[in-house]
Amino acid sequence: MKAVAYNTPGPIEREDALQDITLETPKAEGRDLLVKIIAVSVNPVDTKLRLGAAPEGGDWRVLGFDASGVVEAVGPEVRNFKPGDAVFYAGSIARPGTNSEYHLVDERIVGGKPSSLSDAEAAALPLTAITAWEMLFDRLDVKRPTPEGGNAILIIGGAGGVGSITIQLLRTLTDLTVIATASRPATQDWVRECGAHHVLDHRQPLAPQVAALGLGAPGFVFSTTQTGQHVADIVELIAPQGRFGLIDDPEVLNAKPFKRKAVSLHWEMMFTRSLFGTPDMAEQGRLLNEVAALVDAGRIRSTVTETAGKIDAATLRAVHAQIESGSARGKIVLEGF
Repeated sequence: MKAVAYNTPGPIEREDALQDITLETPKAEGRDLLVKIIAVSVNPVDTKLRLGAAPEGGDWRVLGFDASGVVEAVGPEVRNFKPGDAVFYAGSIARPGTNSEYHLVDERIVGGKPSSLSDAEAAALPLTAITAWEMLFDRLDVKRPTPEGGNAILIIGGAGGVGSITIQLLRTLTDLTVIATASRPATQDWVRECGAHHVLDHRQPLAPQVAALGLGAPGFVFSTTQTGQHVADIVELIAPQGRFGLIDDPEVLNAKPFKRKAVSLHWEMMFTRSLFGTPDMAEQGRLLNEVAALVDAGRIRSTVTETAGKIDAATLRAVHAQIESGSARGKIVLEGF
């Protein structure tokens, strides 16, 4: 089968940063599905792994997590899917990725593809939707108000893939006032399209911008990017007894300044359930089915903003470079081999 992979980590400018290769088609065992990949999307985690994670034993590493496709075969212990089913999902960080013609994935982290979306549109959603859902409802518990500031949430980095779907989920599933940040006219317009009530510029100090809204201190803050640059502002602007969540990897995160306000800190990683095989691993398949139902009901929409081309090394190198530039809006997808 065709695949795109690397065997030496490093910058995307290198010609061998990602390469077209041929691998054997894997076989479904246990609770695995063998999925024929139709479309994939690219996430910041792909670029981080390619930059610094060497494949085990000097072998090839296939990246890619988001996928939409059709079940080709099932393992003997599979309960919920059959060949021919249309599916979408974000795979496991501990297994080969989706940038290949066929891919193995545990059925418990797979959802039925939204019937109203194309494969390209569906491939934009899984990783970011799981990340947003787990942060909002499992970590920050946004349906349980904080003592003050419970009616507002600040999303730092609202125009990216996670921010885009987070805003939509908040608007359709909660009554919170959504404040989001974006720095350019195009990304600010996109954040408004996704449903943000207020849009701030994260190139400027955030605390005075939040104060100027006259809404009071938000009880929830979700930082999706550049958290290290905004920690002091977050400490200042968040309500006492608020909840702060992040998904990126600041070099240093000093939690001590949050103590005075008794702010709780929540770190989200959507790969945790599949990485550790947790007892609630099937929650990811369930929530993807809920996301699909919301899409098909017209309550949320795909965050795809660009279909870059075929799934090959040249196209993926270009998309990785765009992701690393920090200029991406929504999600970029690739379709077909």
